[in-house]
Amino acid sequence: MSSTTTTTTISTVGPPSRRNTELALLAFAVIIPVFAYANVGLALSDELPSGLLNYGLGLGFMAAVGHIIVRKFAPYADPLLLPLATLLNGLGLVLIWRLDQSQRLARLAKGEYVASAPKQLMFSAIGIALFVAVLLMLKDHRRLQRYTYISMAGALVLLLLPLVPGLGMNVFGAKIWIRVAGFSIQPGEFAKIVIAIFFAGYLMVKRDALALASRRFMGLYLPRGRDLGPILVVWAMSILILVFETDLGTSLLFFGMFVVMLYVATERTSWIVFGLLMAAGGAAVVGSVEPHVNIRVMAWLHPFAVYDESPPSWATTDQIAQAMMAFGSGGTMGTGLGQGNSDLIGFAANSDFILATVGEELGLGGTMAILLLYALIVERGVRTALAARDPFGKLLAVGMSAAFAIQVFVVAGGVMGLIPLTGMTMPFMANGGSSVIANWALIAVLIRISDTARRPAPAPAPNPDAEMTQVVRP
Repeated sequence: MSSTTTTTTISTVGPPSRRNTELALLAFAVIIPVFAYANVGLALSDELPSGLLNYGLGLGFMAAVGHIIVRKFAPYADPLLLPLATLLNGLGLVLIWRLDQSQRLARLAKGEYVASAPKQLMFSAIGIALFVAVLLMLKDHRRLQRYTYISMAGALVLLLLPLVPGLGMNVFGAKIWIRVAGFSIQPGEFAKIVIAIFFAGYLMVKRDALALASRRFMGLYLPRGRDLGPILVVWAMSILILVFETDLGTSLLFFGMFVVMLYVATERTSWIVFGLLMAAGGAAVVGSVEPHVNIRVMAWLHPFAVYDESPPSWATTDQIAQAMMAFGSGGTMGTGLGQGNSDLIGFAANSDFILATVGEELGLGGTMAILLLYALIVERGVRTALAARDPFGKLLAVGMSAAFAIQVFVVAGGVMGLIPLTGMTMPFMANGGSSVIANWALIAVLIRISDTARRPAPAPAPNPDAEMTQVVRP
């Protein structure tokens, strides 16, 4: 008789980390804005701008820091999120610098015009620092579930800060800013992240009750009356924001985000219908009684009224009309970087209306390319939600993706004349420190969730009895 001993080895092969793919994409995400920067300089003065090297090194350094941290602390994260955010941030810096060179804007400021690009680069660096801090401190996104109701309290505080006398600022009719140590901060940008954490934690616990339906009406499952409480509370909060802060954008963003997360949690189409009806009803009522909101609605309906022989009293600005003319003059391929006249829009050309510069100088093709970059970020966020193994992570990823998508739609729709202008800023591209910093934190949370979702499951503990198989042959 002879005996043969066979050893069986159990191995677990996980998905590739894709960090080299991320690095290659980051190289393109830095090179493209650098070429755009050079293009603007050549168009404006027929020579390369003097700050080209510093800009390229600064953007490259920020991208390298982000990549190193992701490679070290989130090795299985989605490889597209960081390059997409870097590319949008870099292009936004180029467009802001391009508008800094405008003599029209300098004359409009009456000698007090201060270049915005250096400050925006500093805010971008702060955003990367917060991105790094989130990845270093947040080892597991599921820890955020412990702070569900603390997040609710924090979000309410952030939303109410602009109403505090001496702290809040009224900027062109909207009370959405506070001033701290000489800096203007928009708390609502950070509140969208905090309130997404609350919604995810709350809906994960209450989704079974909210999914119950009492009766069917016209093909829809109607929720029980006592389960309407949460959506009524969030609806009332969004209306209060709209009334007291005259902030249409933040109101739409928070209510829309909650309805999307509620639908994902319960899979009930009736919540979408109720949400749309309540949002439309509330906006219609407030728009008819709140003067600031009413002016924006009228300007949306009649953008060229300011050019009438006897313009109405509410037609005090031609910004929307100038933005629409900028899109029209851009045509399909655009006038070329640095060769447009979007600075005619005025003081908000580099913030609320920065997409108009894209539309004029890069044309329809460039505008669609920029919107596609935003759509890819949303798609990767939704893909992260689908891959997440825990319900809290799924809802949190969906909520943040929805908030990002709604903000892009609200801003782009307002500039293009699809909906009334809201005063929000285009993520990563528009001039504004609060926006770029908060959105880098949002990307960091999505990267952490995607890393947890794509990380290979730990191999099962070896069974000593199964490792050694003895085969006895005669």
